[in-house]
Amino acid sequence: MSRSRQPPLVTGISPNEGIPWTKVTIRGENLGTGPTDLIGLTICGHNCLLTAEWMSASKIVCRVGQAKNDKGDIIVTTKSGGRGTSTVSFKLLRPEKIGILDQSAVWVDEMNYYDMRTDRNKGIPPLSLRPANPLGIEIEKSKFSQKDLEMLFHGMSADFTSENFSAAWYLIENHSNTSFEQLKMAVTNLKRQANKKSEGSLAYVKGGLSTFFEAQDALSAIHQKLEADGTEKVEGSMTQKLENVLNRASNTADTLFQEVLGRKDKADSTRNALNVLQRFKFLFNLPLNIERNIQKGDYDVVINDYEKAKSLFGKTEVQVFKKYYAEVETRIEALRELLLDKLLETPSTLHDQKRYIRYLSDLHAPGDPAWQCIGAQHKWILQLMHSCKEGYVKELKGNPGLHSPMLDLDNDTRPSVLGHLSQTASLKRGSSFQSGRDDTWRYKTPHRVAFVEKLTKLVLSQLPNFWKLWISYVNGSLFSETAEKSGQIERSKNVRQRQNDFKKMIQEVMHSLVKLTRGALLPLSIRDGEAKQYGGWELKCELSGQWLAHAIQTVRLTHESLTALEIPNDLLQTIQDLILDLRVRCIMVTLQHTAEEIKRLAEKEDWVVDNEGLTSLPCQFEQCIVCSLQSLKGVLECKPGEASVFQQPKTQEEVCQLSINIMQVFIYCLEQLSTKPDADIDTTHLSVDVSSPDLFGSIHEDFSLTSEQRLLIVLSNCCYLERHTFLNIAEHFEKHNFQGIEKITQILIQ
Repeated sequence: MSRSRQPPLVTGISPNEGIPWTKVTIRGENLGTGPTDLIGLTICGHNCLLTAEWMSASKIVCRVGQAKNDKGDIIVTTKSGGRGTSTVSFKLLRPEKIGILDQSAVWVDEMNYYDMRTDRNKGIPPLSLRPANPLGIEIEKSKFSQKDLEMLFHGMSADFTSENFSAAWYLIENHSNTSFEQLKMAVTNLKRQANKKSEGSLAYVKGGLSTFFEAQDALSAIHQKLEADGTEKVEGSMTQKLENVLNRASNTADTLFQEVLGRKDKADSTRNALNVLQRFKFLFNLPLNIERNIQKGDYDVVINDYEKAKSLFGKTEVQVFKKYYAEVETRIEALRELLLDKLLETPSTLHDQKRYIRYLSDLHAPGDPAWQCIGAQHKWILQLMHSCKEGYVKELKGNPGLHSPMLDLDNDTRPSVLGHLSQTASLKRGSSFQSGRDDTWRYKTPHRVAFVEKLTKLVLSQLPNFWKLWISYVNGSLFSETAEKSGQIERSKNVRQRQNDFKKMIQEVMHSLVKLTRGALLPLSIRDGEAKQYGGWELKCELSGQWLAHAIQTVRLTHESLTALEIPNDLLQTIQDLILDLRVRCIMVTLQHTAEEIKRLAEKEDWVVDNEGLTSLPCQFEQCIVCSLQSLKGVLECKPGEASVFQQPKTQEEVCQLSINIMQVFIYCLEQLSTKPDADIDTTHLSVDVSSPDLFGSIHEDFSLTSEQRLLIVLSNCCYLERHTFLNIAEHFEKHNFQGIEKITQILIQ
């Protein structure tokens, strides 16, 4: 019969090289009309028909067998075309062989190969893979989008192995342009594949008949040999002897391979241990890494590693992991203690405190480290305040004449009021009077005033950070985002409970500030039981009004700074009370000192008469009062939130009485000058005013004043005082909001 088709031609193989049992794809022309048409396939001289699976006329898939040749052609034989040719070749690679007793650095796994003894009995082709083209015709992909097909065949699939397989979807997707004749050919191919499966393993049995014959011949030869020897009757059954031979062979094999298998087991154990060490080296190295990072201060790295280890091994049941994780927990606990110690160290910056609190929060430290830090900071501030007082008191007792560095007040000069007035009056009259103090003389700050300055500076340097720490505690900015989310409810409860405690802390700081300031400036305002704790100053002399005014300014600035921190006014009320008491005390002391200055005016009377018949005494008296009131201007002025010093009737009465006392002292000075004996009058310093009329001619002769002349001069001064000076003084008192002006005026008129 003549052949109607051309002989097969192999034009490609993929891959073109490989070890035995490598799966290859053969492509070419005229490779058969179907699976039954393929009757022969050799690669490198080895028959591969048993593993061949015909896919189409241009494609065959098979596995390369154990060929003798390293390189050879691919020959396909079909019923319709006969023996074919090949334009390509396949190279068979020989893997390196290792003997059963040869030592090797690695264990060579057994090769996965196709077992004809088991696979050929399954009733399906050995390459039981999903066929790429079940119809056996050329696939032409359609241009329909996958989404459109899914919408059209909802719930179906184009996968022919799926339970929801849709033949229409498969044909539209892969054969939308295929002709009807080709589809009829595809139906024929499907029928042939179905018939091939029904044949079972018959095709494979045909291909391996030679193997069956060889096995049958071997069994017959063994049977004939046993019968010829006659050993079956003498030594027992053949199967018993065969069992003994097999047992001896097994024991011999175990003896030969025992060392090899032992080395394999040991190598496997070592390799598994190394794999575990390599895979979990993070946990095994973590304790040492924690120590190193703690020493370097990389607490963020430690916390991140700990969180990672906790999530991976926190609930592990592996004993070795438990052991190392327990070591990690021990190091972390030591880190918590270290961070807590650093947090409670004083002094410390607000930045460091917040940093340590966040670290402890991330490490889930027990308790409330943030509140512990607030408590430690509170104790530290109180300790600093009392230490400051003890230091100044000790320094003052050890060196009574020692003063702190000079504090510039009033443009670096601080002459006395009376000296300034005397100098002014003398210069007005062309006198040669000189001030007893140089213009560059400076007062040195008293210890008590310097202590108040130091105390307020200390509070203003510590309290803002203390207040900001509390605000951060309340709004949760002290904690990290993770810790804030996990402990938000619990912390909100703590904040409500802590508010009263923190308020008491602030009140205690304000109480100590006020008590220590009172002990230094107003010692009589503290109780006897508190004198040792807040007082202890050696009060050899009372502070002047100028220094009290300076202290008032210091305390006022402190109050303004604390108010700027938005501390509630009720917590600062004690400072307002202190300022009010200091203002009242400053007014009292200033008026008392003014009375003392006026009392000494009689000693300054120079009896020099001007054109109006007056001496400098009325002018000095008025200037002394004016300067005293001017020095009290800032004290009398009410700052925001302050009350008037005259709000208490008792204070009004005392100030009024002191003002009246000043006037009475000056009147007493005039009486002394008018009744003083002649012998007590020192006229050696008198000089003549050449521009004055000759009212007292005897003065030109012997420069001495009679009692009548002195009385006349005093009366002249009194008239001037009544007409001008007293009225001016009353206006000044009223200008500075002094109370009881009527009583003062009545004393002046009398």
